[in-house]
Amino acid sequence: MHHWSRYTVFRLIAVLSLAAAGLGYFLNPLWYWALAVFGPLAALGVWDLIQKDHSILRNYPIIGHIRFLLESVRPELRQYLIEDERDQIPFSREQRSLVYQRAKDVLDKQPFGTLKDVNAPGYGWIAHSLNPVEPTDYDFRVWIGGTACKQPYRASVLNISGTSFGAVSGNAIEAFNKGAAIGHFAHNTGEGSISPYHRKHGGDLIWQVATGYFGCRTPTGKFDPDAFKRQAAIPQVKMIEIKLSQGAKPGQGGILPKAKISAEIAATRGVSRDEDCVSPAAHSEFKTPLGLMDFIVRLRDLSGGKPIGLKLAVGHHYEFMAIVKAMIQSGVSPDFIVVDGGEGGTGAAPVELMNHVGSPLNEALSMVHDTLVGAGVRDRVRLGASGKIISAYDLTRVFALGADYVMSARGFMFSVGCIQARSCHTNNCPTGVATQDQSRQKALNVEDKAQRVANFHRNTLKNFAGVLGAAGLEHPSQVKPMHLRMRQQTGVVLRGDDAFMHMDRGALLTGDVEGEMGREWRRAQADSFEPADV
Repeated sequence: MHHWSRYTVFRLIAVLSLAAAGLGYFLNPLWYWALAVFGPLAALGVWDLIQKDHSILRNYPIIGHIRFLLESVRPELRQYLIEDERDQIPFSREQRSLVYQRAKDVLDKQPFGTLKDVNAPGYGWIAHSLNPVEPTDYDFRVWIGGTACKQPYRASVLNISGTSFGAVSGNAIEAFNKGAAIGHFAHNTGEGSISPYHRKHGGDLIWQVATGYFGCRTPTGKFDPDAFKRQAAIPQVKMIEIKLSQGAKPGQGGILPKAKISAEIAATRGVSRDEDCVSPAAHSEFKTPLGLMDFIVRLRDLSGGKPIGLKLAVGHHYEFMAIVKAMIQSGVSPDFIVVDGGEGGTGAAPVELMNHVGSPLNEALSMVHDTLVGAGVRDRVRLGASGKIISAYDLTRVFALGADYVMSARGFMFSVGCIQARSCHTNNCPTGVATQDQSRQKALNVEDKAQRVANFHRNTLKNFAGVLGAAGLEHPSQVKPMHLRMRQQTGVVLRGDDAFMHMDRGALLTGDVEGEMGREWRRAQADSFEPADV
């Protein structure tokens, strides 16, 4: 559909008003003002309801134009009246606009220089090369699946992170999954299990199994191996992810009140509508790192050898190191580990957990990567990264710190029309993305938004290839910490391999590592998540 500018729309209203006024004058003077005012508004309202480009206008005909009018205010006024381009709340207008432009396949360039304060602490950049490479491909892929995996998966380096049915609407999930099918990348189900909306369009799925075991649980909430086997056999399911914790609310489960449990949600999750749906804080199937390894083996066998991995936020370092020690002792490894930064998103979380619990992605990813390298097991596991990743620079940064691929939820939410209204937990999402209100979610047109999902994926990877080429690289696997620069609080600029620890292969096993990493490694125990007294 043709994208009309706001000025075109309002010029049309003015023309219609004059035409209606003239018609009203000749018909009957009493109708003059009524037709002049309400005729064009009625026409605009009808147009808003039938157009498919903007969910806001379909849910809020006529008055929705006020939002777009304010958005188009001159930048020098908007920064005082509304918001600054760089205000990160949690995503800046510049970041959101970048996603919208790439999703709509329109010009995404910016004039007149950067809006960022390049001298501010925390500013980061990629070192470019005087011998750049012209990108020849951008469809970067990585094989996921170790030696024990019978059905490895060739994944895109950019995929959709967990989006549960119940947290987001059926229409949004359809758009995500159809976009994933168009672009040949993966869509994580979130802990709410595999809904009909996840399956309708055939996009590749990563099935997330969390503490509630939704989709594979007994009536009492325990793990049901037979139900798991049935779900895991679905050809669309390419990988299974055991969720231990997430960045936005680590160490906490959740409750879906029974009043919000629809028949579809109950059938998808395998829960009753007569009581609240509880996600415990911890898994009941294992209590130790070695128990987790046993659970991985069970799921791998039940799934017919599909890749089995973990998702976690980093808290106590010795706990993750205990998992690594269990890998070494048992000889069992997850096929992948997704590190979720403390800046990760969710539909609802306590403010204290969201703001002050869980390691930020840079530190968490670096620590996990270094531990795996230091323990000599990095080659067994693929590392995914999740947490406020939007742009090609974001991708390059996490690859420099050890990632093999990326998972993004909020980026893809913006691509289907999310405006960061931050009303996800109220069921009143104005764009139909994070709501179960049938009338609101109908505003989200699946066909149109699915193409935008695919566009955002494609255009982001094209720009990622451009950043790599500027650094003299051809593939994400070539990005190293040395390519990353970060300005510290003192103003000193450090390379990534100076700002973050650089571990030698097997160094933890030989006892050559001192400081916090060495101390935490000595405290870690394969048979317990509790620290040893050393």
